[in-house]
Amino acid sequence: MTYCVGLCLKDGLVFLSDTRTNAGVDQIGTFRKMALFQKDQNRFFALMSAGNLAISQAVKEILLQGQLFEGINLWNAQSCHDAAVVVGEAVKQVYERDHEALTKAGIEFNCNFIFGGQVKGERPRLFNVYSAGNFIEATPETPYFQIGESKYGKPILDRVITFDTPLNLATKCALISMDSTLKSNISVGLPLDLLVYEKNALKASKLVTIDDANPYFEMIHKLWGEKLRAAFNAIVEPSWNNSGRGPSITAPTKKMGPVPVHKRLQKSVSPAKPIQKSKPAAKKKEAKKATTKTKA
Repeated sequence: MTYCVGLCLKDGLVFLSDTRTNAGVDQIGTFRKMALFQKDQNRFFALMSAGNLAISQAVKEILLQGQLFEGINLWNAQSCHDAAVVVGEAVKQVYERDHEALTKAGIEFNCNFIFGGQVKGERPRLFNVYSAGNFIEATPETPYFQIGESKYGKPILDRVITFDTPLNLATKCALISMDSTLKSNISVGLPLDLLVYEKNALKASKLVTIDDANPYFEMIHKLWGEKLRAAFNAIVEPSWNNSGRGPSITAPTKKMGPVPVHKRLQKSVSPAKPIQKSKPAAKKKEAKKATTKTKA
């Protein structure tokens, strides 16, 4: 599995991906999930992938080769939206080629992509491309996308990230999101690939690969755990019947009462009559014969 997160902000874009793939606990590999595309200082794109590795690699190869879809590829697309359409068409082409064989093998056609960047004259844009080849675009109201093991790193993003978040603060938030995922899921692992794209740069000016020896990420891993525990300990414990320091946890709700407690009924109930077992047929016949002899 994997975890990738992409953020589209006022000042640019942030991309972060892990590099672990696995097919069971004893087959773990390291493969990059991030691919970068740049041409003549007039366009820059980043692609991150999750799902079936063979499918995502096939899609990336089609894009690198510059295959045309109705005369358009990543190298001549006039907008980021057109470039996202090209990514979707590449996904559809791989599906048409492979889905029958995958279905026969009992394998789902599974892939997801975060694709973003900038074409000169446009603002930076970010898209989430699905396995059907369709996609959605990030907005100021929803400025980030996640693919892969997303649930562990989502809370910090929801609490911190807005469209106006500065790039450096967003970078820190993305790394904390990744650290939370690494802590809770062994299918996500180091090294990490991090790209911070500044608006109108049209190149990868801030690009780094992070492993367990990286001093900044090591500091985040240590401090985030310590600060979480400190924040947890600073919250007062619940007060029952106003007996503690904190607010009462027993305050009545506005719409519902407490869960009802069902008790055993006090009314006596006469026990059911035991069911008499029927005698076997042979024994019935013997009993009938004995009765006949007695009468005789």
